Amino acid sequence: MRVFKCLLTLFLFFSMPADVQSFSGPLQVKNQFPMFIHANPPYLEKALPETSFSASLSHSSIFTVQNSGAWVIDMDMELTELNLRYKHNMKSIGEFGIDLPFIAFGNGFLDGFLESFHDLIGDSDPYGRSGRPKDDFLYEIRHGQFTDLLAERGSGVPGNTAVVLGRTGTGLGDIRLTFKRPLIVTERYTLSIKGALELPTGDAKEGYGNGSADAGLYILYDRLLTDNIMSHWNMGAVFPGDVKGYITIDLKNFIYGGAAIEIDISQKWDILFQLQAQSPVYPETDLLAIDENAYLLVFGCRYYKDNNSIEFSITEDMNSTGAPDVTANLSYKLNL
Repeated sequence: MRVFKCLLTLFLFFSMPADVQSFSGPLQVKNQFPMFIHANPPYLEKALPETSFSASLSHSSIFTVQNSGAWVIDMDMELTELNLRYKHNMKSIGEFGIDLPFIAFGNGFLDGFLESFHDLIGDSDPYGRSGRPKDDFLYEIRHGQFTDLLAERGSGVPGNTAVVLGRTGTGLGDIRLTFKRPLIVTERYTLSIKGALELPTGDAKEGYGNGSADAGLYILYDRLLTDNIMSHWNMGAVFPGDVKGYITIDLKNFIYGGAAIEIDISQKWDILFQLQAQSPVYPETDLLAIDENAYLLVFGCRYYKDNNSIEFSITEDMNSTGAPDVTANLSYKLNL
């Protein structure tokens, strides 16, 4: 809960009168950790409704090889996601949205670069990558207590993989439907509520979805700090359905919160900083990478041309828990 107390403190500190100005909102980044990507992970976004189309391409490097006895989490991969988002603002009602995610699991190409980068900053091999071949794909999540049961049922699950067995390939993820309703709109701030429903359109046995519907409810707040600086504050709760792969795993409801600072440095350019966090999603596994809160630090910039904008960002996992090691995101947005 410390991160949410910090966000509230910052909010109270920065709440001050300012003039109205239009900003585009936070960077379009979400947590792409493979075990959580199908659990309705939220984006940070602005409270003010809009009508727009955007296409976001994200590429993440993931490495988690941990064993607690009952649970084995083996993930060594790079994940690419193309997400198409359309939002339509019906002024008398609110904003309706749809997200279409296409996910690709692959061997990747970043292991050598990340090894050199960590050596350069004096943080050699923080994830234990040296014990694995470079750019070699691995995606298995196993729960040992179910192994005998699966064998008795003749499930055909390779080895003792009991939850998910991923492989390189591309598939449709879980489609998300959203609705945003502004409650208060003034010259200095906007307050909205948002609901999300994620449909089970992704293949749960290969990791593209969880096989269940997921829901979320969020509070969004925008506050203008100065003529050139906008703050965005999000918090909420997510209610993921069960993972229905080779067996059923009951996911936990989780809370999330985040803040973004959007700085207008010219008519063409913005720079953005944001922090977002979420509580654990899976039941207790006795594994650090799964059982602790996830914290994402994001830095990026946005370029405007007419009604279009292009943004680029880098996302860093702050505590080696529940998030990709690093994510690069490139997004195009058309305001309609």
